[in-house]
Amino acid sequence: MRSGFNVSTVVALIAALAALPAAAETTAENLANESGAPDFFRPPPNMFQVLYGEQSAPGSNNTRTDTDTFNLRYDHAFDLPSGWILATRSDLPLLAKNPLNSANPTGDFQTGIGDVDVQAALIHDISARWAFGFGMRVIMPTGDDVLGSGKWQVMPIVGARLALPEISPSSYFEPLLRYDVSVAGDPTKKNIKNLQFAPMLNIGLPDGWSVTLFPSTDIRINYGDPVTGQTGRWFVPFDFRVTKKLTREIAMSLEAGVPIINDYPVYNFKTQLRLNVVW
Repeated sequence: MRSGFNVSTVVALIAALAALPAAAETTAENLANESGAPDFFRPPPNMFQVLYGEQSAPGSNNTRTDTDTFNLRYDHAFDLPSGWILATRSDLPLLAKNPLNSANPTGDFQTGIGDVDVQAALIHDISARWAFGFGMRVIMPTGDDVLGSGKWQVMPIVGARLALPEISPSSYFEPLLRYDVSVAGDPTKKNIKNLQFAPMLNIGLPDGWSVTLFPSTDIRINYGDPVTGQTGRWFVPFDFRVTKKLTREIAMSLEAGVPIINDYPVYNFKTQLRLNVVW
């Protein structure tokens, strides 16, 4: 029986935020992504995101580890000379997790702050159709022995965007590549080194709806220490997201993923509910 976060409380909070009145003014930059789906290359000046997710993965001794995530995210973008944009991001993950290990020998749910991260990226439009960008995320070991990795991590990021107006004005193909590597921290914890990829395809639909295939960088190749249940290097899921733009400033989305190739098990199943507010 799960005993993590109270889901009904989280849903009530998201519903209350969605009911907030829209801002009196909306800049043109806010509407750069008409689908409402998060877009690495079309950041609004400001975005606040509430995410609630549930995920399961193999645990030790043939058990299952469940993770409930309540993540608070804030993005801010700066206009730079020559058409460049500096996009920043910070995440505060609040976790409930029940791994069976030496730090949690009874396998009970433990709650608290996970590993906090900050990110900065430079983005540039080449043309109306093409854009590219690159950046870096730093993950700090702020979680305890149960909820965190125990490692400082750096994550270089590179990607490109191809607009697909032939499908709809808010459709695009956006491949992103990240490399997650631990650089310091607790020497007794697993070393992290994996390549992450997302061949993201967003299809804008009428009435503020959109469907995104492979929206998260969940395709992975592990070059670091093996994890529980690992038999190879690859993890390839089928991952999709459905987004509804509720107002000019508010959008809500639901994402789900299941493994296709699970030799390097990242998750058995995941769901994520997001609320984005831009201004």
